[in-house]
Amino acid sequence: MEENLKRLNKFIGETGFCSRREADKIIEEGRVTINGVVPELGTKVGPDDEVRIDGKLIREKREKPIYLAFNKPVGIECTTNLEVRNNIVDYINYPTRIFPIGRLDKASEGLIFMTNDGDIVNKILRARNNHEKEYTVTVNKLITDRFIEKMGNGVPILDTVTRKCKVEKISSTTFKIILTQGLNRQIRRMCEYLGYEVTALKRIRIINISLDIPVGRFRDLTDAEIKELNQLIEPSSKTEEASLPKQEPVKRRTEFIKRDDPRFKKRGDY
Repeated sequence: MEENLKRLNKFIGETGFCSRREADKIIEEGRVTINGVVPELGTKVGPDDEVRIDGKLIREKREKPIYLAFNKPVGIECTTNLEVRNNIVDYINYPTRIFPIGRLDKASEGLIFMTNDGDIVNKILRARNNHEKEYTVTVNKLITDRFIEKMGNGVPILDTVTRKCKVEKISSTTFKIILTQGLNRQIRRMCEYLGYEVTALKRIRIINISLDIPVGRFRDLTDAEIKELNQLIEPSSKTEEASLPKQEPVKRRTEFIKRDDPRFKKRGDY
């Protein structure tokens, strides 16, 4: 895509190798190659191009990866669209550009990750990876054994039946549920199907990270948490994906840059 391309001199300058002006000079001298070819001044490069100076591979300096755990309050929208009132980016007001991993609907609260690392976004958002997300849910009437059983065995919503999941009664009107899916407003729809209305919903865990901060606050993930998280999501990618049946729905698009598009509202909003 054109928006991912940048002028070669700018690319070289951002690696810290030299200034843009000096980059123009070494390009003119034929000391630079792109994918083995000597380029002209003004050539643009993309993220997959191999740029070498005097035969040595150079790479653009990347922003330091940021991984935050944020306890989202009710009323905050999980969108990067700054025109939306009460959007999550403005609320956190972090000094570096970051974006949410997944969604948590406006009426819900609890744990959501914020990051500037697009790679980890796509790994975590793959619903087929069976990553656990845990919630506490309060409903408007007494919880029965039948309700717990049906919630756990799967409920027909959105032209499918939800995956079997772990459900545990906590009190007369509150239960805990662990999902490995990301259907649109899944928990609320499941409860509605069984004749219940959700009055409060809080996400308390994503994979290995549990909620441990007050509402409205955020913290950096620790190095140990990040290491464990990466280990847990690593098997999720290409080998596992290739082994899945071809008919597995692929309409669950997960690129974070498109998650506010209404065409993709099938996914990820509880």
